[in-house]
Amino acid sequence: MKYISLLLVLFLSALPSYAQSDIETVKETITQSEIEGHIYFLASDELKGRATGSAENKIAAQYLATMFRGYGVATAPKLNNSYMQPVALTKISTPTNTTFAIGTVSSSNLLPVTKKNIAYTGEMVFVNHGLETDYDKKDVNGKIIIAIAGSPEKTDPRSAFALLKKKRTLAKSKGAKGLIEIMDTDQNVWDNLSHYLNTDKLTIDDDEEEPFAHSWVRIATNTINTLFKDAKNLEGTFTIEGITKSTVQSQNVVGIVEGTDPKLKNEYIIYSAHYDHVGIGKAVDNDSIYNGARDNAVGSVTVLASAKNIAKYPTKRSALFILFTGEEKGLLGSQWYVEHPVLPLKQMVYCFNSDNGGYNDTTLATIIGLERTTAAQDIKDAATAFGLKAIDDPAPEQGLFDRSDNVHFAAKGIPAPTFSMGFTAFDEEITKYYHQVTDNPDTLDYEYLFKFFQSYVLASRKIANNPTTPFWVEGDKYFSAGTALYNK
Repeated sequence: MKYISLLLVLFLSALPSYAQSDIETVKETITQSEIEGHIYFLASDELKGRATGSAENKIAAQYLATMFRGYGVATAPKLNNSYMQPVALTKISTPTNTTFAIGTVSSSNLLPVTKKNIAYTGEMVFVNHGLETDYDKKDVNGKIIIAIAGSPEKTDPRSAFALLKKKRTLAKSKGAKGLIEIMDTDQNVWDNLSHYLNTDKLTIDDDEEEPFAHSWVRIATNTINTLFKDAKNLEGTFTIEGITKSTVQSQNVVGIVEGTDPKLKNEYIIYSAHYDHVGIGKAVDNDSIYNGARDNAVGSVTVLASAKNIAKYPTKRSALFILFTGEEKGLLGSQWYVEHPVLPLKQMVYCFNSDNGGYNDTTLATIIGLERTTAAQDIKDAATAFGLKAIDDPAPEQGLFDRSDNVHFAAKGIPAPTFSMGFTAFDEEITKYYHQVTDNPDTLDYEYLFKFFQSYVLASRKIANNPTTPFWVEGDKYFSAGTALYNK
């Protein structure tokens, strides 16, 4: 009997990992010091803001790939035993010269919304805000249109951005040759807009064979109204010069861990984040490096934490880890991926994205789209286990669900929320760091991040081990795309 008891003790002691709970595996694999180390490297000045296509962006990608290799994450199919998925981009440069002149008004500080060279001298037509009714009884065919940015109700930059495509499409349909929008704003806002618009553009393909010239110019609205008070048509000049095109190579970082369940391993959970940021820009207090600690070194390291845990303790479903390039240039890496997947998209049953702008409440984890999928309870329970509360999007007016890499997967039908640091509003505490030189690793609360990372990894395990395959909540915007993808 003693001999049998000894054998039993030895047998059980040889299998400690199999007896571990998901919470215990999370606690074992995640340390605060490792989190700090990763973030301090990715958001260091030496990586110069990880701009897509830069040498520093490639260094960040290689670092992430090296972590995958060290954790035991396997390379994915179609990538020739590499963690790098090449992403081919077209670079469209900023212009070397911009001018606008009409009557007594002139400016050489235009912000091209679209990248098109133009040299126009001729008639310009004022169309108020450039909306449908503003074209009544106006002949704009072959002419340049001048419009006030935004709408009669809202002229702020965000509202103006929301109307850009609509106005451009309408102007083209009327036969206009180009569109100039008058932006009446202060210098600080204009500088921020310039940082966003007056940069080289990257695109997956130059989908606009004949781009339409569309620019913003900073002029007081009453100046334009006065200029056109007595005449709706005036002669003017509109010049954009020096825009060129070239090819840029970037890369997504991709790895895989096979699941343990004979049936469920054919289903994959995607764990994703973007690792690029906006690079070097306007200097503030002698600092021109936009380090991107929150956005999105934190998200990248969240995925690393999940990769380390699942590689050591595989889940029932398989795991696909993807770190995207080009998010800040228009969600390009994720767009490329869904068009060039390494595995069939119909096997991807969930995309657990992580992206961040900042945080203002360290008791929360904010999940954009939390209640839109059936995995909501797993995420809530995981956050609770580590002292946090999971909440849904508190700022729907920002349209955050459709502004991160998850949206490309959602559009294909794959349930895809975004796990973010806790915030209750997109307020000054967020904008203080969002796309600013202040977003440095030494401004983060690592005790909070420790809980945040643990919550994400535990949620990952719960979703991947749940016997029920996650899906959209019925009635969701992407529910029908999901039923089509999975033949439900």
